[in-house]
This record gives sequence, C-alpha cells and structure tokens, in this order.
Amino acid sequence: MFLDSYQEVDQWMLLLSRKSVRELVLITTSNRRYELPSNVFSCLKLTKLDLKNCFFKQPLELERFINLQTLFLLNIDFGANFCETEISLPKLNTLSLSNCTNVYSFNIKVTKLQMLFVYGCHDAMLLRLLHTPCLSLTDVSIAFMKPIKDFVRAERLTLATMLSNLPKVRSLVTDGHFLKFLSAEKNLNWLPHTVNGLHNLLLMDFELGDLDQLHGALYLLRNSPNLGNLGIVPWYMGPQVDMGPALNHLESLNCLDYTLNELQTVMIVSLEGSRPELIFIKLLLAHSPSLKKFTFRLNEVDVQKRLKIGEDLLRFPRASPKAELVYLNLEL
Repeated sequence: MFLDSYQEVDQWMLLLSRKSVRELVLITTSNRRYELPSNVFSCLKLTKLDLKNCFFKQPLELERFINLQTLFLLNIDFGANFCETEISLPKLNTLSLSNCTNVYSFNIKVTKLQMLFVYGCHDAMLLRLLHTPCLSLTDVSIAFMKPIKDFVRAERLTLATMLSNLPKVRSLVTDGHFLKFLSAEKNLNWLPHTVNGLHNLLLMDFELGDLDQLHGALYLLRNSPNLGNLGIVPWYMGPQVDMGPALNHLESLNCLDYTLNELQTVMIVSLEGSRPELIFIKLLLAHSPSLKKFTFRLNEVDVQKRLKIGEDLLRFPRASPKAELVYLNLEL
C-alpha cells in the first residue's frame, strides 16, 4: 500500500492499533523520518515488526510486545529520550539492526534469540544487546561498515566473552572493521577462545594487506576447529597503502601454524591478485587436508593478469588431493 502523506499513515496506524495485528511492515521512502506514534505499542499480538526510516520521539515500549518473534529495524533513530531500562522480549528469535542511530542505550534481554544482525550501527553497545550468554543463537552478522575508534576495553572483553560462550553459533558474517576492532590492541588474550560450533564464516570488505585485520582473521580461523565453509570478499586497498607488515607476517614461518582439518569449501570473490591475497590462498590450500572445492572470481582485470593469477593458483601445493579449483567467469 502506498500512501501520499504521513497524516494518512497516522490514520492507518490508529486503525491497526485497534485490531489484532500480528505482522506490521512499515517502510517510508521520504527523506524525512516518520515519527512512530505511541499507539503502535497497543498491537500486543504482534509477532513480526519491520520498520524502515522511522524515529521514536516517545520512549520505546517494546516490552509490551511479549509475543514478538522477529524485529527488523532499518535506518531508525531511537531518539535521545530512549530509556536504558532493560527490555524483555521472551519470544524474540530474530533481531536485525541496520544503520540505526542513538542505539547506545538499547538494552534488551532475550533468551531464545537465534539470529542477530547488526550493520552500520556505530554507537551500538554490543555488550548490552546480549549481556548474558544466549544458548540458542546460531547465526551472527556484525559489520561496522567503517573504522570504529571509540570502543572501551571493557566492551571488547565483554564482546569476546559473548562470542566464546555461544556454543551453538554456526554462522558468522563480519567485515574487516570488526576484525580490526578485535585485534586493535594486538593482545590475543582479549579475543574469544575456541568457538567449537562455528561452521560457516564470511569475511566482507577484508583488507588482507592490513595487519590488524589479518591478525583478526587468522585468530578466528585458529579458534574455529570445526569450520567447514569460508567465504571472503576482499577490499582493494590501493597502491598508497603500506602492505609490508602484513606481507612480512604472511611470509613468516608461524603465520598459519595450525591445520584447518574440517574446511571443505572456500569461495573468494573480487580477487585482485595482489601478493597478500595470493600468499593467503597458498596458506589455505597448504593447510586444508579436507578441502573439496576452492572457488574464486576475479575482479575486473585484463586477460593477461587473469592468466597469470590462474597459473599461480594452479602451482600452489594442496594438502587435499581432492581439492578442486573452480574459476567463476565475471562475464557470464
């Protein structure tokens, strides 16, 4: 349904608040955020709430949604009056926060959460989102989308503890900025310990030439003994970036001093063929005895460079005799 003005939206929201609505999806495309009226919290039977481009002038009353199972919030301004009181959502199993602001005091208590997605919420206090271990959580996606410099050490420790105490987490999606955040102090004691349940790992916007990001990625690999699938989307750093420290570490004898025994599939897209990328791939192939398929797709490079990259990859030794190299043609 398309409405011409926010006044019409207000009328519909008032009408819906008097009904037993179970699912509410409100997406506004205006440059001005829609002020969510307080009557929306009268929809006590809601199981799904999906909001885009709204703001809360009144303090949130989410705790009234005791039946809420799915909560998607995109480009939401929680407002300066948001109360830090803990909000209990006993049935929530999916929470997604994307490009939201004033999230620093969003404090919820969930015990049945299975999927958590946090993208571009630069002031989100992650430790408050899940300040107690959630044993049901299976899918986690955290991407900062830009460098973060204002995290305190206590939060880093709490976040690490959270990740290390989630035995049922099977899938983790993150970006290079999160990896840099994890290893900013270059002190592995602050990082999570073994995550035995992790089976799928996707690293987005990963700068292999950045030593901090490289440390974070290697630590995740080292502490995920049951990892079966790895995906990487590299980020092109440009010729002005000094990749020397990362290259020195990649070429050191103890860079990858462990075996990825369960890793079966690897996919790398937007491959530039840089030296850090090729050395990293060489290490993966040499330390993955169960690898079945290594899929790669090149970025927009000329034909000669494509052939050179292909030749390099074919020459790399493979720990797995069954490892198959699969090239995805960008032009198809």
